Amino acid sequence: MQRTILLAVTLALATGLTAVTAAPVNYQLPDEVAAFKAGPNLEIVQANCSACHSADYVKTQPPMKDKKGFWQAEVTKMIKVYGAPIDDADVGKIVDYLAATY
Repeated sequence: MQRTILLAVTLALATGLTAVTAAPVNYQLPDEVAAFKAGPNLEIVQANCSACHSADYVKTQPPMKDKKGFWQAEVTKMIKVYGAPIDDADVGKIVDYLAATY
């Protein structure tokens, strides 16, 4: 009986401490200042790519000779490695936009 009471008190204290320390954290994100450049299929890029990262991520990629090949590999990586939910019909449009614009 004494052991049951001790267990109940311990659980009550642990639950109370957890409730106190589990308060939500609020923070304000800065306003987005980066924007994708105007180009073909911009709306498709904004709808698919902006969900996970800003346009700054695209702008920071190194210069490349084979732009289309590079961007095809990047879009494929986003889908296969990171699980980006991009429709097959949009892949070519995104690649064309990136190759033409960046």
